[in-house]
Amino acid sequence: MNWSTIESGWNEFKSSARQQWSKLSHEQIASTMGKREQLSAKVQEAYALSKEETDSQISDWQSRQTEKQAPAANS
Repeated sequence: MNWSTIESGWNEFKSSARQQWSKLSHEQIASTMGKREQLSAKVQEAYALSKEETDSQISDWQSRQTEKQAPAANS
């Protein structure tokens, strides 16, 4: 799944993002409006991670969203 799909359907993905990065408030997650760079900045700040580690976490999370969507696509 490409990021534009996540961004355009952010209301469907933000609860999963909140579970992944529980230090971020609902408001912080919502305020990113699905923008990857904004999410990255908030995760990086909240967890004191390097940009590389943050990007890795977001990419891993993104790939899991693809896995969650795959069974529905096959129905």
